[in-house]
Amino acid sequence: MPRKHVLFDLDQTIIPWDTQLVFRSYVLQNEPIRRLLTFIFIAFLPLTKVLGTGGMKRVFHCYLWGMSRQKLDAHVKGFLTDWLPKLPYPEILDEIAKHKQDGNILVLSSASPELWVSGIGKALGFHLSFGTRFDWGEKIALFPDMNGENHKGQEKVLRLAQHNINSGLAGYSDSKADLPLLDLCQENTLVNPLPGVRKTGVANQWRILEPASPWKNRKAFAWGCVLQLFGFWKP
Repeated sequence: MPRKHVLFDLDQTIIPWDTQLVFRSYVLQNEPIRRLLTFIFIAFLPLTKVLGTGGMKRVFHCYLWGMSRQKLDAHVKGFLTDWLPKLPYPEILDEIAKHKQDGNILVLSSASPELWVSGIGKALGFHLSFGTRFDWGEKIALFPDMNGENHKGQEKVLRLAQHNINSGLAGYSDSKADLPLLDLCQENTLVNPLPGVRKTGVANQWRILEPASPWKNRKAFAWGCVLQLFGFWKP
């Protein structure tokens, strides 16, 4: 039997949180003075509609301003070693293990920066990992440039096509933004989806998994994100 691709989103699918915020919290706990740079991001929030998600993603990473690439790589290594083992849903790790045992090709596709998405993918046993590509340089700019587009929605499909991946045996996501990705797959699973995408899943008879979340309600989730933004959160 030919090996088939299984496509996984990362944030709020394998890991309950957005890894951009989680990694940020890890860095800010190691370099607390960088918390001050958070106010630059906050100052740009009123311009979200003007800058778009890609532009705001560049602004979001201003907390890394002036950091050497060597230091950034060290933070990624520490994050993968110290925090990653505590983050994923155990039930989704079981799904990954099952597909790997079946001999399928595991593909991780995320909007988060490929810098740590590739490391997460390797640690979790994925064969291929794709994320948003940044030009970090030897020293991080205030608003680091992206190499290409924000890796979200249809961009995920286009990137997969560049690697001759045009279909999948199964897809996993939590987000409406991943509907183009899920359209490639024969079978789909939604993980703790919000009402809008849940309605789509029910209409298409997709499987819905609801592993226990590390928060009690959406308000608690939002508070956790605020703590991550300022670097006061740990797994």
